[in-house]
Amino acid sequence: MKVIDRSLIQLYFTFLRIGLFTIGGGYAMLPLIQKEVVERYGWATDEEVINYYAIGQSTPGIIAVNTATFIGVKQGGFLGGVAATLGMVTPSWIIISLLAHFIDAFRENPYVEKAFMGIRIMVLALILSAVIKMGQKVLKHISDYFLMMLGLILVAFLDITPVYVILMGAILGVIIQSLGKRQEREGKNLD
Repeated sequence: MKVIDRSLIQLYFTFLRIGLFTIGGGYAMLPLIQKEVVERYGWATDEEVINYYAIGQSTPGIIAVNTATFIGVKQGGFLGGVAATLGMVTPSWIIISLLAHFIDAFRENPYVEKAFMGIRIMVLALILSAVIKMGQKVLKHISDYFLMMLGLILVAFLDITPVYVILMGAILGVIIQSLGKRQEREGKNLD
């Protein structure tokens, strides 16, 4: 019988640690994923992780789980994807199973309500931190800022479905990048 590959165990336990911070959902995990995957282990670059976030957001499922799966597959193939995914969801499964037994007893507790208010505020801080870090790496041109603001306005103020905004961003990104490359070529031809 073959011993389980160490890299699979490392993937599982890395994403298990990240998964312990599930309060606030997948976006709250993004800074933790970046720190572990890029800074600590070097399993992916910042750009790759941002691409995984984008793909993870536009595919069915939870963004953090999808991102873990992509990183796991990159590191260890199919089994790496399984290990990373299981690591990410194990804490949630355990916590949800435990909470299901005790939720009625604590539902009306004012201390629990106050604790969750503080937790929500800290989760917001984690999400903003991830947005700022990703923005520093992704926003390079004025057109990038324009697309970001357009997406924000469409989703936050005009209540447009994020799926349509992502598709529109992909199309506009291709058009803008193509125009930029074309202008670059024409500028070189003039020299």
